[in-house]
Amino acid sequence: MKTAIITGGGSGLGKELGKLLSEQGFHIFLLGRTEDTLKQAVAEIESIGGEASFATLDIRSNDDIEKLHDHFSNHSIQLLIHNAGVGYFGPFKDSNDDELVSMFETNALGPIRLTKALLPLLDQHSTILNIISTAGLRGKKNESLYVASKFALRGFGESLQKEYEDTDLRIVNAYMGGMNTPFWDNSDHISDPSRLRSPKEVAELIMNDYPEKDEIVIESKK
Repeated sequence: MKTAIITGGGSGLGKELGKLLSEQGFHIFLLGRTEDTLKQAVAEIESIGGEASFATLDIRSNDDIEKLHDHFSNHSIQLLIHNAGVGYFGPFKDSNDDELVSMFETNALGPIRLTKALLPLLDQHSTILNIISTAGLRGKKNESLYVASKFALRGFGESLQKEYEDTDLRIVNAYMGGMNTPFWDNSDHISDPSRLRSPKEVAELIMNDYPEKDEIVIESKK
Protein backbone atom coordinates (compact mmCIF):
# COMPACT_ATOMS: atom_id res chain seq x y z
CA MET A 1 0.00 0.00 0.00
CA LYS A 2 1.24 3.48 -0.81
CA THR A 3 2.21 5.53 2.22
CA ALA A 4 1.92 9.22 3.10
CA ILE A 5 4.13 10.49 5.92
CA ILE A 6 2.92 13.64 7.69
CA THR A 7 4.88 15.54 10.34
CA GLY A 8 2.83 17.44 12.88
CA GLY A 9 0.15 14.90 12.09
CA GLY A 10 -1.63 14.72 15.43
CA SER A 11 -3.83 17.78 15.02
CA GLY A 12 -4.84 20.68 12.81
CA LEU A 13 -3.88 20.67 9.16
CA GLY A 14 -1.75 17.52 9.45
CA LYS A 15 -4.66 15.47 10.77
CA GLU A 16 -7.05 16.82 8.13
CA LEU A 17 -4.59 16.02 5.34
CA GLY A 18 -4.30 12.52 6.77
CA LYS A 19 -8.06 12.02 6.67
CA LEU A 20 -8.35 13.15 3.06
CA LEU A 21 -5.39 11.10 1.89
CA SER A 22 -6.70 7.99 3.63
CA GLU A 23 -9.81 8.29 1.47
CA GLN A 24 -7.50 8.16 -1.56
CA GLY A 25 -6.05 4.81 -0.50
CA PHE A 26 -2.92 5.98 1.31
CA HIS A 27 -1.68 4.37 4.48
CA ILE A 28 -1.17 7.39 6.72
CA PHE A 29 1.93 7.48 8.90
CA LEU A 30 1.72 10.34 11.39
CA LEU A 31 4.75 11.86 13.11
CA GLY A 32 4.66 14.23 16.06
CA ARG A 33 5.84 14.88 19.59
CA THR A 34 2.66 14.03 21.54
CA GLU A 35 1.61 10.38 21.63
CA ASP A 36 -1.94 11.02 22.86
CA THR A 37 -2.84 13.36 19.99
CA LEU A 38 -1.25 11.00 17.46
CA LYS A 39 -3.29 8.07 18.81
CA GLN A 40 -6.47 10.13 18.61
CA ALA A 41 -5.71 11.16 15.02
CA VAL A 42 -5.07 7.53 14.05
CA ALA A 43 -8.39 6.54 15.63
CA GLU A 44 -10.22 9.23 13.66
CA ILE A 45 -8.66 8.08 10.40
CA GLU A 46 -9.53 4.45 11.14
CA SER A 47 -13.10 5.45 12.04
CA ILE A 48 -13.65 6.64 8.45
CA GLY A 49 -12.25 3.41 7.01
CA GLY A 50 -8.63 4.47 6.57
CA GLU A 51 -5.41 2.84 7.65
CA ALA A 52 -2.96 4.75 9.84
CA SER A 53 -0.07 4.36 12.21
CA PHE A 54 2.25 6.71 14.05
CA ALA A 55 5.62 7.25 15.66
CA THR A 56 6.63 9.93 18.11
CA LEU A 57 9.22 12.27 16.68
CA ASP A 58 10.71 15.57 17.75
CA ILE A 59 11.49 17.13 14.38
CA ARG A 60 14.18 19.20 16.11
CA SER A 61 16.12 16.07 17.01
CA ASN A 62 18.52 14.70 14.42
CA ASP A 63 18.77 11.51 16.50
CA ASP A 64 14.99 10.97 16.28
CA ILE A 65 15.10 11.51 12.52
CA GLU A 66 17.95 9.07 11.99
CA LYS A 67 16.01 6.34 13.86
CA LEU A 68 13.04 6.53 11.48
CA HIS A 69 14.48 4.38 8.73
CA ASP A 70 13.34 1.07 10.26
CA HIS A 71 9.73 2.27 10.51
CA PHE A 72 9.45 2.54 6.74
CA SER A 73 11.53 -0.38 5.48
CA ASN A 74 8.36 -2.23 4.39
CA HIS A 75 6.49 0.80 3.06
CA SER A 76 6.39 2.34 -0.40
CA ILE A 77 6.53 6.06 0.32
CA GLN A 78 4.75 8.18 -2.26
CA LEU A 79 4.16 11.33 -0.25
CA LEU A 80 6.22 13.13 2.38
CA ILE A 81 4.47 16.14 3.93
CA HIS A 82 6.47 18.58 6.04
CA ASN A 83 3.70 20.10 8.12
CA ALA A 84 5.15 20.54 11.63
CA GLY A 85 5.78 24.16 12.51
CA VAL A 86 6.15 26.61 15.37
CA GLY A 87 5.91 30.38 15.57
CA TYR A 88 6.78 33.13 18.04
CA PHE A 89 5.65 36.64 17.25
CA GLY A 90 6.39 40.17 18.38
CA PRO A 91 8.89 42.97 17.79
CA PHE A 92 12.34 41.76 16.74
CA LYS A 93 13.98 43.66 19.62
CA ASP A 94 12.00 41.55 22.10
CA SER A 95 12.87 38.19 20.53
CA ASN A 96 15.31 35.79 22.14
CA ASP A 97 17.74 33.12 21.00
CA ASP A 98 15.61 30.22 22.23
CA GLU A 99 12.78 31.34 19.95
CA LEU A 100 15.16 31.77 17.04
CA VAL A 101 16.66 28.29 17.45
CA SER A 102 13.28 26.61 18.01
CA MET A 103 11.77 28.09 14.85
CA PHE A 104 14.72 27.28 12.60
CA GLU A 105 15.08 23.74 13.99
CA THR A 106 11.35 23.05 13.57
CA ASN A 107 10.48 24.98 10.43
CA ALA A 108 13.65 24.56 8.37
CA LEU A 109 16.35 22.24 9.69
CA GLY A 110 13.90 19.48 10.62
CA PRO A 111 12.32 19.22 7.16
CA ILE A 112 15.73 19.40 5.50
CA ARG A 113 17.15 16.63 7.68
CA LEU A 114 14.05 14.45 7.33
CA THR A 115 14.10 14.81 3.55
CA LYS A 116 17.75 13.74 3.48
CA ALA A 117 17.06 10.75 5.73
CA LEU A 118 14.05 9.47 3.77
CA LEU A 119 15.18 10.33 0.24
CA PRO A 120 16.58 6.84 -0.43
CA LEU A 121 13.22 5.30 0.61
CA LEU A 122 10.99 7.48 -1.56
CA ASP A 123 9.29 5.83 -4.52
CA GLN A 124 10.59 7.13 -7.86
CA HIS A 125 7.22 8.84 -8.45
CA SER A 126 6.97 10.39 -4.99
CA THR A 127 6.05 13.91 -3.97
CA ILE A 128 7.55 16.05 -1.22
CA LEU A 129 5.01 18.61 -0.02
CA ASN A 130 6.35 21.53 2.02
CA ILE A 131 3.70 23.32 4.08
CA ILE A 132 5.36 26.72 4.30
CA SER A 133 2.83 29.54 5.04
CA THR A 134 2.51 32.88 3.29
CA ALA A 135 5.28 33.98 5.67
CA GLY A 136 7.54 32.30 3.12
CA LEU A 137 6.37 34.71 0.42
CA ARG A 138 6.73 38.13 2.01
CA GLY A 139 7.94 39.91 5.11
CA LYS A 140 5.42 40.57 7.88
CA LYS A 141 5.39 42.93 10.83
CA ASN A 142 6.36 41.33 14.15
CA GLU A 143 7.18 38.04 12.41
CA SER A 144 10.81 38.58 11.40
CA LEU A 145 12.30 35.35 12.74
CA TYR A 146 9.29 33.24 11.78
CA VAL A 147 9.40 34.66 8.25
CA ALA A 148 13.15 34.01 8.06
CA SER A 149 12.64 30.33 8.95
CA LYS A 150 9.89 29.97 6.36
CA PHE A 151 11.99 31.67 3.67
CA ALA A 152 14.66 29.07 4.41
CA LEU A 153 12.25 26.20 3.75
CA ARG A 154 11.01 27.95 0.61
CA GLY A 155 14.56 28.24 -0.72
CA PHE A 156 15.22 24.60 0.04
CA GLY A 157 12.06 23.51 -1.78
CA GLU A 158 12.65 25.70 -4.82
CA SER A 159 16.22 24.48 -5.10
CA LEU A 160 15.14 20.84 -4.97
CA GLN A 161 12.61 21.58 -7.71
CA LYS A 162 15.49 22.59 -9.96
CA GLU A 163 17.74 19.75 -8.82
CA TYR A 164 15.10 17.09 -9.57
CA GLU A 165 13.33 18.75 -12.51
CA ASP A 166 14.46 15.99 -14.90
CA THR A 167 13.20 13.19 -12.63
CA ASP A 168 9.79 11.92 -11.48
CA LEU A 169 10.31 13.22 -7.94
CA ARG A 170 8.06 16.24 -7.43
CA ILE A 171 8.56 18.98 -4.84
CA VAL A 172 5.53 21.13 -4.06
CA ASN A 173 5.61 24.30 -1.95
CA ALA A 174 2.30 25.27 -0.33
CA TYR A 175 1.90 28.76 1.10
CA MET A 176 -1.19 29.30 3.22
CA GLY A 177 -2.16 32.05 5.62
CA GLY A 178 -3.08 31.58 9.25
CA MET A 179 -5.73 29.02 10.16
CA ASN A 180 -8.25 28.82 12.97
CA THR A 181 -6.31 26.37 15.16
CA PRO A 182 -4.89 26.19 18.71
CA PHE A 183 -1.65 27.56 17.17
CA TRP A 184 -2.90 30.99 18.33
CA ASP A 185 -4.04 30.00 21.83
CA ASN A 186 -1.01 31.47 23.60
CA SER A 187 -0.56 34.46 21.32
CA ASP A 188 -2.33 37.77 20.84
CA HIS A 189 -0.79 38.18 17.38
CA ILE A 190 -4.14 37.32 15.76
CA SER A 191 -7.04 39.07 17.48
CA ASP A 192 -9.82 36.94 15.95
CA PRO A 193 -8.74 33.51 14.69
CA SER A 194 -12.37 32.67 13.84
CA ARG A 195 -12.11 34.82 10.72
CA LEU A 196 -9.43 32.48 9.35
CA ARG A 197 -9.93 29.38 7.24
CA SER A 198 -10.37 26.06 9.03
CA PRO A 199 -7.70 23.35 8.72
CA LYS A 200 -10.22 21.17 6.88
CA GLU A 201 -10.85 23.88 4.29
CA VAL A 202 -7.14 24.43 3.73
CA ALA A 203 -6.51 20.68 3.51
CA GLU A 204 -9.18 20.34 0.82
CA LEU A 205 -7.66 23.18 -1.21
CA ILE A 206 -4.17 21.67 -0.97
CA MET A 207 -5.39 18.20 -1.92
CA ASN A 208 -7.19 19.62 -4.93
CA ASP A 209 -4.09 21.43 -6.23
CA TYR A 210 -0.99 19.45 -5.27
CA PRO A 211 -1.24 16.73 -7.96
CA GLU A 212 -0.88 19.34 -10.70
CA LYS A 213 0.78 22.42 -9.20
CA ASP A 214 4.31 22.93 -7.89
CA GLU A 215 3.28 26.07 -6.00
CA ILE A 216 0.04 26.55 -4.06
CA VAL A 217 -0.96 29.88 -2.47
CA ILE A 218 -3.94 30.04 -0.10
CA GLU A 219 -4.66 33.31 1.65
CA SER A 220 -5.98 33.22 5.20
CA LYS A 221 -9.22 35.17 4.98
CA LYS A 222 -12.42 33.38 4.08
